[in-house]
Amino acid sequence: MGLHHVHPQEAPTNDAVKRKILVLDLDETLIHSHHDGVLRPTVRPGTPPDFILKVSQWYELVVFTASMEIYGSAVADKLDNNRNILKRRYYRQHCTLDLGSYIKDLAVVHDDLSSIVILDNSPGAYRSHPDNAIPIKSWFSDPSDTALLNLLPMLDALRFTADVRSVLSRNLHQHRLW
Repeated sequence: MGLHHVHPQEAPTNDAVKRKILVLDLDETLIHSHHDGVLRPTVRPGTPPDFILKVSQWYELVVFTASMEIYGSAVADKLDNNRNILKRRYYRQHCTLDLGSYIKDLAVVHDDLSSIVILDNSPGAYRSHPDNAIPIKSWFSDPSDTALLNLLPMLDALRFTADVRSVLSRNLHQHRLW
């Protein structure tokens, strides 16, 4: 029996590199809102052009905020800026209320938790899924903050892991710092 040559179009799809989903928090992660009678959201440095565009080439981007939909959708629209990148959005009604805090249930986003990463400044938000989280410090308008851009190498590497939890679970000690 001769060797079967696999032509590129017949090559088996590598399940390990299935496209991952990056779940983005809004408040104090991507933006910060000043409430002085007027809602003035400021955006974390490097967020819309650099971070969102870069990461959207690597991940399916999903917005998940504990804010009310009327507010969250307006902010997401502004960040998306008609690029049609932030198509899937989840709001307060998709959270689970537990002991007075809103927990983001990643199962509503996708049932395969091996391919979901959540970026959030609030450890309570991902209490149900700590192994899927990348913790990030809360951002309150510091213009020199580059925490998002610093995550790009890690997000790049995570794309190629079969199960993001195998990598992210090693970061658990960080969650308690903030």
